[in-house]
Amino acid sequence: MPDRSGDWLTQAQRNLEQAEDSAGADRHEWACFAAQQAAEMAVKGLHLHLGQEAWGHVVRRLVEELPSAVTVPGELIEAARVLDAYYVAARYPNGHPAGAPGEHYGALQSGEAIRYAGQIVEFCRVQMARP
Repeated sequence: MPDRSGDWLTQAQRNLEQAEDSAGADRHEWACFAAQQAAEMAVKGLHLHLGQEAWGHVVRRLVEELPSAVTVPGELIEAARVLDAYYVAARYPNGHPAGAPGEHYGALQSGEAIRYAGQIVEFCRVQMARP
């Protein structure tokens, strides 16, 4: 089976760019979701790079399930927790008690999501570049 980890990392970077574009267009709910997807795909790419598969959409769990040889800073786990909150609620009207998702997200949330996703993508990129 060919190593597709680089493809996952490439798509993670594109998702991060989409998050930035969405935030710039005041579609902050989509920026938050795209940021979550960027982090998820980057971590899945790292798992593949390390010779294992990863399933699911909980970024925190995906990070915590990395092999013990990978030292994960605690801040990345906390960043993943924030991003996990954007997986469903940023997309579905029933993700909040009332109002469409676009009413619940603004520049503060999307900026934080993009920053955290960028940290996770960069962490994975550095880990994958190691010999």
